[in-house]
Amino acid sequence: MKHIFIIGSKGIPAQYGGFETFVDELVTRQKNKNIKYHVACMNSNKPEFVYNNASCFNVSVPNIGAAKAVYYDINALKQVIQYIKKNNINSGIVYVLACRIGPFFNRYVKKLHKLNFQVYVNPDGHEWKRAKWNYFVKKYWKLSEKLMVKYSDLLICDSINIEKYIKNNYKKYKPATVYIAYGSDTTKSSLKDNSTELKEWFKKFDIRKNDYYLVVGRFVPENNYETIIKEFMNSKSKKDLVIITNVEKNKFYENLKRKTNFENDKRIKFVDTVYDKQLLKKIRENAYGYFHGHEVGGTNPSLLEALASTKINLLLNVEFNKEVAKDGALYWNKKEKNLSGLINKADKLDKEEINKLSKKAKKRIETEYSWDYIVEKYEGILNEN
Repeated sequence: MKHIFIIGSKGIPAQYGGFETFVDELVTRQKNKNIKYHVACMNSNKPEFVYNNASCFNVSVPNIGAAKAVYYDINALKQVIQYIKKNNINSGIVYVLACRIGPFFNRYVKKLHKLNFQVYVNPDGHEWKRAKWNYFVKKYWKLSEKLMVKYSDLLICDSINIEKYIKNNYKKYKPATVYIAYGSDTTKSSLKDNSTELKEWFKKFDIRKNDYYLVVGRFVPENNYETIIKEFMNSKSKKDLVIITNVEKNKFYENLKRKTNFENDKRIKFVDTVYDKQLLKKIRENAYGYFHGHEVGGTNPSLLEALASTKINLLLNVEFNKEVAKDGALYWNKKEKNLSGLINKADKLDKEEINKLSKKAKKRIETEYSWDYIVEKYEGILNEN
């Protein structure tokens, strides 16, 4: 039996973001019976529980701001080491999601090596580039990334371009890397077009089927809300721009309002978040098009979901997005009038052109990013030796 301990997600069942969904899919779709998963969960109500044959254990974490994630990963590692010793497990893998604990990492790697365990890391995206962090926090994230690359036994990169970045920037450490993408659900929504949930949501925000562009993502500057909103306002489109995000009336929101005056444009609709997965999928399916402005690295889950569901996808022209969508999307840059011009063109696409884009996008997801395919690749790596 190969014991795999996963730390760094908030836990399963998935209720949050990308890492949580990944872990949930990994254990739920397990085919290889030689693997035993153990998953750290943050502040769970139960100390230990079983979810789809995975043993889940709780890690209590005080609410200490930005340092909370660091505390969580370190405490999870301590509990994993205790568990391995207590249960006399003589080999396995600890898989750490994201590079948050670099300055403390080597001491735990040494302890795990003594227990005949290897330590794998998913480097995620470029956390140190995120606008929300101040200078000192960015320096910490960059140092943390460097040290975790240096001391890990294997880096599992969910983006070809992240793998290239790791190999080029940390060449002196000769990092062992492998590329396994993030996955996506390729099935259609279980809701019908005339479902009560969808009709009520449309009515609440005065939205009509196939008459809106969609944005789904965290409400942060590096997702380029300012460019998308400005350019949409400058376009001739008569459709709505529907923004599904966790809007906080913070400094970023106030600056966005001041710079764009979006409140004066009835087409711009902030509609808060949608936690119902089937409803969100149906909203994607009924959109005319989708804007993706993410530029801080990695294979983004919301992009995969859009390519699997939405007919026309208009993506920021960066390598991370192009490697995923290839010729199944339209691309824009941040120059003035570039995106607005593309919106005007997209509005005039005929059915044949739209269907061609849609088919190419869905084929990309089905062949390279389906969860069954991704889980199979993971099981091959995790069950080696």
